[in-house]
Amino acid sequence: MLNSSVLILNRLWQAVNWCTARRAFNLLYCGHAYVVHKNKDDFYTLDFFEWKEHSQAYHGSDVVHTVSFKIRVPKVILLLLFEKVPMKEVKFTRHNVFERDGYLCQYCGGKFDPSYLNLDHVIPRERGGKTTWENVVCSCIRCNSKKGNRTPQEAGMKLLKKPKKPKWRPLFIAGKFPIDESWEKFLDINSWEVNITE
Repeated sequence: MLNSSVLILNRLWQAVNWCTARRAFNLLYCGHAYVVHKNKDDFYTLDFFEWKEHSQAYHGSDVVHTVSFKIRVPKVILLLLFEKVPMKEVKFTRHNVFERDGYLCQYCGGKFDPSYLNLDHVIPRERGGKTTWENVVCSCIRCNSKKGNRTPQEAGMKLLKKPKKPKWRPLFIAGKFPIDESWEKFLDINSWEVNITE
C-alpha cells in the first residue's frame, strides 16, 4: 500500500509528477502538502491531521494502519510551495524508444515483446548516423537483419513514421501503471502534445 502511486500537483493545481504513498505521507506530515479530496463534483484540501480524522470513517482497503490510527492512502496531493512546472527532456533509452514507437517495428508494423526488438539506426552509424531520437527506431530482429548496414531506401523498406524526439510532459507515465480515475481531472490527456506511444 505504501508503494501506491500518488499524483503530485504544484500549488497552481497543475500535475507535475507522482510519488509513492510513503513519500506523500512524509510530505503531508511535514506540512509541505495537502491531500486533494473529491466529494461529488467538488475538490477540497485537507492537511495531515484533517485527513487522518477524515480517514477514521472510511472502510475501504486502501488504508495504512499504524499502532494508534488508520489513514487512507491519498490519490492526489497539492504541494504548498512549489509552483513551477519542471522542464525536462525525455532520456534517450532503449525502453523510451520502445515506448515512443509503441513496441511496433517501424518497418513491418508488427507489435513485439521487447525481447524480440532491436534499436535500428535509420542512417547507419558507419555512415555518420548518430544515436539520437531522430535517427533511431524500434525494429524487429528480422527487419533489422534485412536492412543491415543500409538506409531504408537502399534496403527497399519504408518507415511507418519519421522518428522524432518526444516532448517531455509532466508524468511521462504511459504504460507504467494505470491512471487512477481521480487523476483524470488534473491530467487532461487529450491536451498532451505528444503521446509517448505515438
